[in-house]
Formats: sequence, structure tokens, C-alpha cells
Amino acid sequence: MEYIFSFIYSFEFEVIIRLLLGFLLAGIIGAERESENKPAGFKTHSLIGLSAVLIMLCGKFYSDISNSDASRIPAQLLSGIGFIGAGTILRDGFTVKGLTTSASLLAVTCIGLSVGAGFYLGAIVATIIVYFILCRSYTFSNSLDHYINTTLHLKVEDFANSIIVIQNILNKYDINIKKIKNNQKDEKHKNDVLLVIRHHRDTDINSVYAEISSLDEVTELEMDLPNNK
Repeated sequence: MEYIFSFIYSFEFEVIIRLLLGFLLAGIIGAERESENKPAGFKTHSLIGLSAVLIMLCGKFYSDISNSDASRIPAQLLSGIGFIGAGTILRDGFTVKGLTTSASLLAVTCIGLSVGAGFYLGAIVATIIVYFILCRSYTFSNSLDHYINTTLHLKVEDFANSIIVIQNILNKYDINIKKIKNNQKDEKHKNDVLLVIRHHRDTDINSVYAEISSLDEVTELEMDLPNNK
């Protein structure tokens, strides 16, 4: 029994607990990102969180044996995590994706460092807050957002000329094109165009639909219900 208690209060047991806790907390955030089909999911987040804990423990261990600054090694990790975060940021047409996932990678790094330093309360509370932001922030942000996205599916006679004419109509209503998708290499579907447009909630989208559908260049037009996410 004495051996068990001595092991529980040992540095080795503390290392195991901190590594497992860092893996668990970072994995929770990663699982949420994976459920949203984001570039970095459970494995990426949990590995980064675990690595951050280990780096912090290394810094602490090194400072104990050499009396050096324990923050120097973790500081380098925070600088280096930017390269991984940048890898999750993707350009998709007129939009940029992956910024939130990149920020969540930074968050799990800090959570891991907190666990490695023994700041358990801060790490657990931060995990809860980050998870809430990733899961529930859409509801709050959408209530403040006066702009919505609408998807248009078109068939056109000539892609290049048709887009110019459609762009002029959208400009008249102060509507931005968020995404354009067309595959000119596919002979069967080269006239199919997908447009995601962003407009104010008060915009008369039916008038926009009517103007675009009346164009000679547009042979078919379908409009999806607005997507707020």
C-alpha cells in the first residue's frame, strides 16, 4: 500500500495523468471539428494537445535539472504551431476556409501547455468554453448577422459572357458572389454553374431570381433556400 501511495504522489504518475488529460481535452475539441468535416479532426487535435503537454513537461523537467527558464521550450512550440494552423486554411473560390480550425489548434496547444504546467482548472474551463464556441456560436452569430447565403444552380449557354451579365445584375442589388463552381473540362456539364451569393436579409431575392432567369444566356435556374451557416 505504501508503494502505491508513493507512486501516486510521484512525478511519473503526474506525467501520466497530465498526458492523458491533455489528450482527452484536446480530443474533445478535435471530435467536434471532425463532426463538422473540417481538415483537422480528432487525431490532429489530440496529437497536438498531447505534444503540448509533453513539451511543457520537458521544459519543467529541464528547468529542474539545470535551473533554466521553463518557458523557453513551450514558447518555441507556440511559434511553430502557426505552420500547422496555416495548413488547415484553404482558399475556396471567393472564400477562405479553415480559420476556425486553425484557431482551435492554437487553443488546444495552449490547453496542453496549461495541463503540462499543472494548471488543470484553466485547461478544463478553457476546453468547455472552446467547445461551446465551436458548437453553439452559430446560433448567436447568425442572430447578429444581417446577411445570408443563397445558392443558385444555373444552366447557361456561354459561361464567360453569362457570368459578366449576371454579375452586373447582382451588383445592382449590392450582392456579392461568395463562390462560383463550373467545370469547363466536363463536356456534359460545362454549362452547369453553381453560384453562392451573399445578400442582406431585406434584399428582394425574388426580383433577382426573375431578372437572372429572364436572361437569354440562362436556360435553367434553381434557387436553394438560404443557408445561414
